[in-house]
Amino acid sequence: MQRALDELLGLLDLEELEVNLFRGQSPQEMRLRVFGGQVAAQALVAVGRTVETGVVHSLHSYFLRPGDPKVPIVYQVDRIRDGRSFTTRRAVAIQHGEAIFLLSASFQRPEEGPEHGLRMPEVPDPETLPTTEERLAGVKDQLHPEVWKWVTRERPIDTRSVTDHNPFKPTPREPRQLVWIRASGRLPDASLLLHQCVIAYASDLMLLDTATLPHAIPWNDPRYAMASLDHAMWFHRPFRADEWLLYAQESPAAHGARGFTLGHFFTRDGRLVASVAQEGLIRPVKPRTSA
Repeated sequence: MQRALDELLGLLDLEELEVNLFRGQSPQEMRLRVFGGQVAAQALVAVGRTVETGVVHSLHSYFLRPGDPKVPIVYQVDRIRDGRSFTTRRAVAIQHGEAIFLLSASFQRPEEGPEHGLRMPEVPDPETLPTTEERLAGVKDQLHPEVWKWVTRERPIDTRSVTDHNPFKPTPREPRQLVWIRASGRLPDASLLLHQCVIAYASDLMLLDTATLPHAIPWNDPRYAMASLDHAMWFHRPFRADEWLLYAQESPAAHGARGFTLGHFFTRDGRLVASVAQEGLIRPVKPRTSA
């Protein structure tokens, strides 16, 4: 698992081409488009490279076009403002001469103020829950060998779902899910931004799936086109991405071929450290008719 995490860290180690200009790669996987969490994390790395003081506390982003996994992504950073307390940056991800992703991020110098946070849901400890491979073992014989190899491959993020369900043959249920997540290995201690980038990557792994739960839509259902449209995050407190975090997700609404989702990250001792909001495309695809 550490190897998969090291590969992710390699993707986040962007090449600096020029002042405010960076280049990122994509993994050699069987993907038709670049994973949205990867683009968001790389863009956050790019803007972070241009900030000398302060910690990122929020980001807002839009997915404009599908990313091509076969070619590098160029990130162009605009230094919008350097203030006394807050620093603002904007990054545009470019492929084939067109913008595919837009991110704005705000950084803040450390300050003191009032504190409170939502209460963490009561859930089993992550060590008591099955891994992805263990959870899907019962349906292994029903899957094509290549599909089984894909869903059980080494991943940079370890996930332990609190609720047992079959993602290939789901049944309707409430649009909520609780998942323990952490990086699949040890991360460096020095950079809080790196831990935030890893969680930004992980935040897009399953959030939109929450909006499909009441409708029992499998993750690979060819009757629907699904993609992230926008993504926003707020970082409330420091944390480590290589220690277990509970990712509590819910979907308050879906309409107009769009699903709206929210997520909260809690440490094991119950501290709320980050929040997420996303709207994604869930578009029914009309079946093709032959002539």
